[in-house]
Amino acid sequence: MARTTNRLSARTVSTLKKPGRHADGGGLYLSISPDGSRRRWVYLFRWREPGQTGVGKLREMGLGSASTVSLARARELVAAARTHVANGVNPLALRDVQPEKRVPTFSEMAKEVVSTLETGWKNPKHRDQWRMTLTRYCDPIGSVPVDQVTTEQVLTILNPLWTKVPETASRLRGRIEKVLDAARAKGHRTAENPARWRGHLDHLLPRRQKLTRGHHKALPYQEVPAFIARLRLSGSISALCLEFAILTAARSGEAMGADWNEIDLDQGTWTLPKERMKAGREHRVPLPRRAREILVELHEVRRAEFVFPGNKPGRPLSTMALEMLLRRMEVDATVHGFRSSFRDWVAEQTSAPREVAEAALAHTNKDKIEAAYFRTDLFQKRRDLMQAWADFCAR
Repeated sequence: MARTTNRLSARTVSTLKKPGRHADGGGLYLSISPDGSRRRWVYLFRWREPGQTGVGKLREMGLGSASTVSLARARELVAAARTHVANGVNPLALRDVQPEKRVPTFSEMAKEVVSTLETGWKNPKHRDQWRMTLTRYCDPIGSVPVDQVTTEQVLTILNPLWTKVPETASRLRGRIEKVLDAARAKGHRTAENPARWRGHLDHLLPRRQKLTRGHHKALPYQEVPAFIARLRLSGSISALCLEFAILTAARSGEAMGADWNEIDLDQGTWTLPKERMKAGREHRVPLPRRAREILVELHEVRRAEFVFPGNKPGRPLSTMALEMLLRRMEVDATVHGFRSSFRDWVAEQTSAPREVAEAALAHTNKDKIEAAYFRTDLFQKRRDLMQAWADFCAR
């Protein structure tokens, strides 16, 4: 005998393409539009208004998109609606069973959180990393309503990663916690956050101290001049950009995204707007002579608004261009590591005060009181220091 309810399966729901209504039983239907672009759950029921006679008018209540509402959840909503009908209550008049009141899935909440936070991120990589980790690793809970995510489910996601890729696992845990905190703030969840570390997961996973964050690999500063000599043999845009970054102690993103509007060749100054700085404040960079020579050379054949243009029109060098250059040169270091080389050179080979070195690296003063009184950017002292660094690199 054919079943009258629960006729559909999750697999059937995901593969059905034929337009029309497909019955699950009990008034629940998967409705597919003629062009297949809309797939939604609907509940069909007969409703007779007070004073009316007959079997009543056929009514339809939408239960949400099939891409966001699971089959199990749709059945729960229909069961509640059928109970209301049996008790003489029109479910369409009740807000608690309307689609807009349903609890979002973890995937939906994650997308909302990323959309909200990304406006404050300077680096597009942050957005891509958040979206990738919250979809790729969190697929097991993607369709789970946020009020039903449990500690066991979070551990199922984190355990395979916790010792193999500890840094990724730690960041992922924090992002899951952020999504579930947002769900609670919006009233979608009342239980404690199952991804919380302190007082919860710290009893179930290895403590954070055992997960060490590696430093950026750096060349000893004594080897930088020989590396610069090899680098100059290339003459490529990537090589010029990397040398420019080393000579100015800049971060790779700051150098690759350099805009001609930021450059003052006459004054020998590179002024980065706060929007492009990690600390969120404008930063002036004194350009040593060799850095200015690079800029003059590129300015004569200027092809774009960017100082170091990439292959795609209107785009700077790709984020991997400099790292790939180092790999081809078989150098066991990162671009960011050259900032460490510079800092070690300052400490061991110069008498420059710590404040000057930190200002050259665009580091912020963590002492808030001292920072409130210390307003200068030590520009002239930094100019002398950066020229001395460039002279050392050219040896």
